[in-house]
Amino acid sequence: MTTSALPLAGYRVIDLTRARSGPTAVRQLAEMGADVVKVEAVEDPDVEFGRHGFDFQNLHRNKRSMTLNLKSPKGVDILKKLVARGDVLVENYRPDVKFRLGIDYETLSMINPRLVYASISGFGQSGPYRDRPGYDQIAHGPGGLMSITGLPGQGPVRVGIPVADLTAGMFLAHGILVALLEREKSGKGQWVHTSLLEAMVRMLDFQATRWLVGGEIPPQAGNDHPTGIPTGVFQTSDGHINIAASGQHMFKRLCDAMGIPALVDDPRFVQPKDRSKNRLILNAELQKTFINKTSREWVKILNEASVPCGPILNVQQVFEDEQVQALGLATEVKHPTLGTLRIQNVPVTLSRTPGVVKTASPDTGEHTDEVLGELGYTSAEVKTLREERVV
Repeated sequence: MTTSALPLAGYRVIDLTRARSGPTAVRQLAEMGADVVKVEAVEDPDVEFGRHGFDFQNLHRNKRSMTLNLKSPKGVDILKKLVARGDVLVENYRPDVKFRLGIDYETLSMINPRLVYASISGFGQSGPYRDRPGYDQIAHGPGGLMSITGLPGQGPVRVGIPVADLTAGMFLAHGILVALLEREKSGKGQWVHTSLLEAMVRMLDFQATRWLVGGEIPPQAGNDHPTGIPTGVFQTSDGHINIAASGQHMFKRLCDAMGIPALVDDPRFVQPKDRSKNRLILNAELQKTFINKTSREWVKILNEASVPCGPILNVQQVFEDEQVQALGLATEVKHPTLGTLRIQNVPVTLSRTPGVVKTASPDTGEHTDEVLGELGYTSAEVKTLREERVV
């Protein structure tokens, strides 16, 4: 498929983001064909694990890179020329920084009223925590996630992925696309913003509703589902599996498939509320049988009985799994220095115009001259900008 056939082809995105949340938002636009110009500091010593490390290559594929000193008036002028021709600008500075640099939405929308200006911060663009620095794990605490993660009584536990960064990035990408759709009607851009805290509170979902509607503070539930039992992790003869069989019909299927049908009529487990109340006893009863077969055997038996279940894999096993391979969730790109890289593929499929990973993450300023040329700068002018450390 040619680049012009991709769904966001023709949209120009200016990427001022760093760390993970902002790049996650922009990555989704880049994978769907947007022309992304990643604007970077002339010198940036803070790229974690190095520019050629696994994480940078994960976050910035399908982008072009230019260097720009935004502390220089000439650098800001160049950014404004990009904005005049752009559709979207994405930034994740602390809320006060963009105003100090003079690149806030109010200023840039005067140059391009159609601009969709997108921001991610730690705690939001207003409120008493507005200017606090925010990082992924920091947001897990005030967002409630650490209070419901882990074994009962264990104390706060972080999640094994940067879930605040990732979900904030996904929410921002969603907001950007909605704003672009709305622009088709109004002809006007707008400021779209979210934060790590907002993403975490939203991701509490039914756990939040337990409090907001039911007045119940959710406790840690470990590997059990907070309310629907039996749902959780069980040890087999060679490892562990997950099962989810909390409904009445599903619970009967589980017990029949396991050869322990008497549990269905046991007064301790007759109704969902009974099974939740007596979860420790029920889990112990099920465990007596699960330990007698391998994980593979149980996954086959239970799936044939239409009981949701599955293995628990490490990351290597994930990408060796036949279903993951069938879905094409890893792909290859060529990097001029690193050679062929295997990275994650686009996780959503459009039947006519699917997204694609075209290029590896760019080297610092790899496309500076190219982008400046598109803005009308001559070779001599670019040389001067380099001598003045503007780019």
